[in-house]
Amino acid sequence: MESGLYAYRRLEQSVIEQEALKRRWLQLLVIFGVIVVSASLSIVLPSKAHIIVIGLPFAIIGLFVVLKWPPLGLVVLIIGNLLNATAIPFIDLPAAVLLGLTVLWFFRMLTLEKEIKFVSGPSITAVLFFTITTILSFAVGQFPWFPVSGAPMETQIGGLFIFLASFCAFILVAQQVRDIRWLKWMVFPFIVMAGIFGILAVVPGGRKIIRSIYSVRATGGSLFWLWSVAVAASQAIFNKKLKYWRIPIGGVALVILYTGIILGRSWVSGWVPPLVALVVIVWVGKPKIALPLSFVAALGMASQYQSLVGLVAGDNEYSTISRLDAWRVMGEIIMTNPVLGVGPSNYYFYTPLYNILGFYVQFNSHNNYVDLLAQNGFVGLICFLWFCWTVGRLGMRLLKQVPQDGFAHAFVVGTIGGLVASILAGMLGDWVIPFYYNIGINGLRASSLAWMYWGGLVAIEQMLLLGKPID
Repeated sequence: MESGLYAYRRLEQSVIEQEALKRRWLQLLVIFGVIVVSASLSIVLPSKAHIIVIGLPFAIIGLFVVLKWPPLGLVVLIIGNLLNATAIPFIDLPAAVLLGLTVLWFFRMLTLEKEIKFVSGPSITAVLFFTITTILSFAVGQFPWFPVSGAPMETQIGGLFIFLASFCAFILVAQQVRDIRWLKWMVFPFIVMAGIFGILAVVPGGRKIIRSIYSVRATGGSLFWLWSVAVAASQAIFNKKLKYWRIPIGGVALVILYTGIILGRSWVSGWVPPLVALVVIVWVGKPKIALPLSFVAALGMASQYQSLVGLVAGDNEYSTISRLDAWRVMGEIIMTNPVLGVGPSNYYFYTPLYNILGFYVQFNSHNNYVDLLAQNGFVGLICFLWFCWTVGRLGMRLLKQVPQDGFAHAFVVGTIGGLVASILAGMLGDWVIPFYYNIGINGLRASSLAWMYWGGLVAIEQMLLLGKPID
């Protein structure tokens, strides 16, 4: 009886091994076939299509790799967001990668896991409600709210995509990262890239190199500067396991702050949110030293009050006046449908109906919250604020649960600081959820950083629930 059972198990194992071997050969044949087809097409197609065709086999190989290690795609996305070389014709590649990772995630759930299952938690609930609200706003955006047409359908879809891509960036990290090592890979390479950027920004001739390496849509986003400081400063201050590496990592935060405050002081979005992130990080992680430091900083600021006023105001006076008048006009558009708004991208085509500083022109609000009210109504704004509240609350709870003085503790503190600073950055521009006709889809290169790192908090929570090591 036992020998028969043993033979059956051997036969079953042999069948499994043969099936696995067939799958490996099939994968190799697919890759080889794609390479051959790509090489043939690159000869006969126009030169502009060569980049896409040549990149096809690498995309297929990447497909198999990401199916095996889904979080690897998130690591690649963070680095790819920063690189200038990842811009291709017709579409912004990182945005396409984010969409592809989302499709692959659903594919894995349907084919391998045999179920569609979301992580449970208040932040996931909030972002799902936000998703539903955004889709409803897109639907009501088709109504004739004004005597003029709204945005073309393709740009409405583009505006909808920006919202959904932001949500997907959060959900993908929350759903797929179950090993703290992947979270480290999402943080430390980004710090290295930010450090190289900071050094090049201050050395003679470095800015020319920056333009050849880095995407201006990434480094020109407030959230790139903000999260560079947030993740670097928190790891340098709180991750004692880094030992001597804490010094150069802290230097990354300092050089980014120096570049923003000294070299780019007229661009408030480049240094105020990072500075706020640093202050919040110190208050959250080191409250005993935060109070005296804040007192000394307040005295210093008071002694240089006039200089600081000139620094902040500078050439921004006209910008402030125009924004305030723009918000007045936006208020009238918002009241047309205050519940769900007029849909993604549409209000840009309604603004010429109103007078702004004596002109009838298209403009955007340069404010995430006004944008949300116009596009998604009060329901959308409430969903966003609800989401931010749940993320912040989760971060404060994790502070008591993760091991102290390690990576996870530093990550949680940095993400809380980044959350508060991102909320502020939303007042200075459409940095958190880019508006299609201003920062655009390319703005996801910087804004998706926030959403992915917020998702990292949910990932850490799930690791703790599963009993997995955090440090």
